[in-house]
Amino acid sequence: MSSNPKLEDNLRAAILAEPDVVLDDKDLMQALVTANEEARGTNVIDLRGIAMQRLETRLDRLEDTHRSVIAAAYENLAGTNQVHRAILRLLEPVEFEDFLRTLGTEVAETLRVDRITLVLETTVVQNDPAIDKLGGVLTVTEPGFINQYLTYDRSSPAREVTLREIHQPNRRIFGPHADQLRSEACLTLDLGPGRLPGMIVMGAKDPRHFTPQLGTDLLAFFAGVFERSMRHWLS
Repeated sequence: MSSNPKLEDNLRAAILAEPDVVLDDKDLMQALVTANEEARGTNVIDLRGIAMQRLETRLDRLEDTHRSVIAAAYENLAGTNQVHRAILRLLEPVEFEDFLRTLGTEVAETLRVDRITLVLETTVVQNDPAIDKLGGVLTVTEPGFINQYLTYDRSSPAREVTLREIHQPNRRIFGPHADQLRSEACLTLDLGPGRLPGMIVMGAKDPRHFTPQLGTDLLAFFAGVFERSMRHWLS
């Protein structure tokens, strides 16, 4: 025992019994290092201590990056599972009308979007009572409408998947819900040789739900499955 003990016997015994606990405690080790520096005085420069501080800073940044990567991986996995569930639900109907209704209801709920509309171009645009019965999930337009809609705010050609905020709500696509939606994902569809193109438009009330910075791989995969299903129904 020291002639001038600074610690209580039980605390000293606990530290001696488990010194690794002290070494693994970042805040405790930082306090010990700070106390050691103060004991040396201000006229001593500890280069090793400075190097350790820089290493600690780099380690903190590395741990933050590690956590961000893990969070992104979990988010991507959750998004993948979400799209897979939506596709499985989309493949269940055995009637074309049920297939379209499922797109606007259960698929939209699974993907957590507020509105999904299927846009099909046709050379004959007319009011069809059968379309009205689908609850607005299907919109029929004249040729060229899709390309015009996708490029109205840009000079570049239309992409397979377009994510953007909604600045000019289009009631032709979203119906009476247009004014409530703030962002959209537009998925172009190739319906096969000799057929005009189609498009799926997903609308969300959150302006940050669909932004150009987000990845589009999962949405492109969903569009690929959907267009192949549409080819089957239209054949």
